[in-house]
Amino acid sequence: MKYQDINAETIDRWVKSGWKWGQPITHEVFDNAKKGIWDVALTPTKPVPHEWLGNLKGKKLLGLACGGGQQMPIFAALGANCTVFDYSPEQLNSEHLVAAREGYQIRVIRGDMTERLPFEDGEFDVIFHPVSNCYVQDVKPIWKECYRVLKHGGVLVSGIDMFIDYILDEKYERVVNKLPFNPLVNPEQMEFLQKEDGGVQFSHTLEEQIGGQLEAGFMLTHLFEDTDGETRLQDLNIPTFLALRSVKP
Repeated sequence: MKYQDINAETIDRWVKSGWKWGQPITHEVFDNAKKGIWDVALTPTKPVPHEWLGNLKGKKLLGLACGGGQQMPIFAALGANCTVFDYSPEQLNSEHLVAAREGYQIRVIRGDMTERLPFEDGEFDVIFHPVSNCYVQDVKPIWKECYRVLKHGGVLVSGIDMFIDYILDEKYERVVNKLPFNPLVNPEQMEFLQKEDGGVQFSHTLEEQIGGQLEAGFMLTHLFEDTDGETRLQDLNIPTFLALRSVKP
C-alpha cells in the first residue's frame, strides 16, 4: 500500500473518532460568516488575518488538502467559487454534508496532491492550504503545482509544520529522533508512528517549505508563527508551525 493510502485511511479513522480538524462547522458559524463574522485557520491556534485573503466574492478558490467542512463553507458563505481537493473520503464527505445542509455549490475532488493537480494553468485566484504536507515526502513539487494553477497576482496561503515535534518523544520532553524524519527510510521512526497511530509523516526543512515556494516563483508577503495548542510545547510557548502568505507575481 502507498503511504498516501495509509494516510487517507488513518485520517478517515481520526475523523470517525472525533478529530477536531474533521468536525464540520455548525449552521450558526456558517450563518455568521454570511453576516461577515468569521475566522479560518491554517495552523492550530491563530486565525488567518482577513486581509491575507481580501474580498473573496466571485473569486475562484482551491482548498488544497482542505477537506473537513471547516474552512471551505466559510469561503462559500463569503461568495467564493470553491473547489476542495483532498485524499480522505471522510473529509470530503464532510464537505458534501455542509454544502447540502446550507444549500451552496462546491466542486469536491478526491485526489493525491503528490501528483499533478487536475486543474488548468492559472485556474484559481486563491489557494488555501492548511497544515497537511507533513503527510507528503516531497513538498517542492506541490509548490510548483500551486504556482502553475494560480493566476498571476493569485494568493497562496499555507500552513507548515516546523519539524520540531518530530525530534521529540511522545511526552515532548526528550530529543529522540534525528532529522530528516522519514519513516520510509527509518524503520524506528515508522514504528514510532505506528505506536501513536500517526499515519506516515515527514519532517521538512524551512529550505523545502519557504525556499521551495520561492524557487517555484512565489513572492512571500506575510507570515506568523503558531504553537500546537495542546502539548508541553504549548505550555512552554514554543512555536512549531508557520503560516505563510505568498503571491504569484
